[in-house]
Amino acid sequence: MDFTFTDDQLAFRDAVGRFLMTEAAPEMLRSVWESNSGRSPELRSRLAAQGLTALSVPEDKGGLGMDDVAWALMTQELGYYAIPDSLADTAYVAAGLVAALPSEVPARDRWLSQIAVGDIRVAVGHPVNPLVADARSADLLLLAHGDEVHAVPRAEVDVTVSASIDLSRRLGRVSWSPTAATRVANGEAGRALWADALDRGTLAVAGQALGLARRMLDLAVDYAAQRKQFGKPIGSFQAVKHHLADVATAIEFAKPVLYRAAYALAHGEPGASVRVSHAKLACCDAAWLAARHGIQVHGAMGYTWEVDLQMFMKRAWALDASWGDRGFHKSRLAEAILADGAALGPGHTFEVQA
Repeated sequence: MDFTFTDDQLAFRDAVGRFLMTEAAPEMLRSVWESNSGRSPELRSRLAAQGLTALSVPEDKGGLGMDDVAWALMTQELGYYAIPDSLADTAYVAAGLVAALPSEVPARDRWLSQIAVGDIRVAVGHPVNPLVADARSADLLLLAHGDEVHAVPRAEVDVTVSASIDLSRRLGRVSWSPTAATRVANGEAGRALWADALDRGTLAVAGQALGLARRMLDLAVDYAAQRKQFGKPIGSFQAVKHHLADVATAIEFAKPVLYRAAYALAHGEPGASVRVSHAKLACCDAAWLAARHGIQVHGAMGYTWEVDLQMFMKRAWALDASWGDRGFHKSRLAEAILADGAALGPGHTFEVQA
């Protein structure tokens, strides 16, 4: 079996990376962070014009119909360039949730079409997240009431803003009243929708964390090559080399875990949730290590506003507890690997189908 990415998938990743490199320079990100909304309508429009808001929308609704594997590549680029936008929440998590709604929901097709062209920002209030990202700037909020899924217009929600260490994270605590008019799913269907949304949100965080780790490693390597001590670049010192090598190793070990989880989600495998939890833990560990060693390479100045490292470091810290904290995902993983008859070992990475 061939598990390498296709040429089209790699071309897609490279095209997204080139686009974000020109559209999301650190200087632009700082100006967006310091604005009242923390969002750039111009950047959002350019993302939509590139078709990035349409990735998960079915083709018959004006989208590209791409799967979770494509998002595993996409979210890494969003993390690498620290995009200050809720693109993954709307175009991946919310789009998947809306697409799975019963066809008799009147506004379902309209919402999908609006997501595809970038005309709507959707915030997802999953029960695992006490605060809702982009609740204040959303046009529509998908909120939970027990097992029920409610689609609530922004005008019907009160939002109390909550500060984050990462200025690009615009969080809010929401207050609202569920009604029959806003309910779009309940019972077993609602539980399944929220479970799927949790897996997609978790995978999106894992991909961004891996992208952040890559960016922080690149920044540390660049700084180590330029900063001199005792007449030599600090990157020539063995202790610094070991720090950076540890980060590079963590990143390489996290990549296959992320891709295996994306494959499991894309193919609806029964153990997908466990693999997604594993991916988040591995990718966030790599991001934490990259942040810690990046600071050690930069020194205390790495915390300052003027240095780019702090932007990516704060994003990694903030995302670490999003879509389930470490305790939550370690519990899911422990239940699977400690279960009687657990399929463990290299021979069980991909099960052979009869």
